[in-house]
Amino acid sequence: MFGGINYQFCKIRMQIFIESIDKGIWDAIVNRPYTPKCLVENKQVDKPWTKWTKKERRKAQYDCNAKNILTL
Repeated sequence: MFGGINYQFCKIRMQIFIESIDKGIWDAIVNRPYTPKCLVENKQVDKPWTKWTKKERRKAQYDCNAKNILTL
């Protein structure tokens, strides 16, 4: 559990740990969760989950994995 001491060391250590599981998980932490979008009436809106492709579901799953790791 991180106690606020030695932040730089803990950050690098956590990054290495998470990237060793899957680099996509670290990307979700750094770049925010992925939500597929689609164009509706010339506006970008969230794509309904039932319309997501396998690739989009896998990419969105990284956020769930990251939350799971960080809350253990």
